[in-house]
Amino acid sequence: MSDRLGSEEFSYFVTYVTIVLLKMVFMSPITGFFRITRKVYANQEDTVGQGVKDNKTIMNDPVVERVRRCHLNDLENIVPFFGLGLLYALFSGASTSTLLWHYRIFTVSRLLHTVVYLNAIPQPSRALCFAAGLAVNISMGVQILMNNFNL
Repeated sequence: MSDRLGSEEFSYFVTYVTIVLLKMVFMSPITGFFRITRKVYANQEDTVGQGVKDNKTIMNDPVVERVRRCHLNDLENIVPFFGLGLLYALFSGASTSTLLWHYRIFTVSRLLHTVVYLNAIPQPSRALCFAAGLAVNISMGVQILMNNFNL
């Protein structure tokens, strides 16, 4: 396996996983930005010094909730991609080209999903972005199993 860690396939994995993980990391400051600019705080102590009347928390702002849901959706999809993508690079037996296209499609689907989600672009745009990423994860999982169990 150590020779696979230095392989071109593993290098692609590292590149594309880094892109989607950074995208997910940036969702936290985006959420913070909207919380501060809209004066929407989840905890009472966060309101101190922010000019919030009576230090009341507001937890149901539609814009902040949209950003939070987008971030949560990343957690639900990028974490499995991390695991499956790693196993795919190491154990799928897929060609470099096939592997690369799986990673590219997933990455583009997640970036587009965020743009669509945050800008409230009408369905089925978000569903299609989600489905593309889901299809990649399923495809990688099936290929890993088929290659390792000779199915």
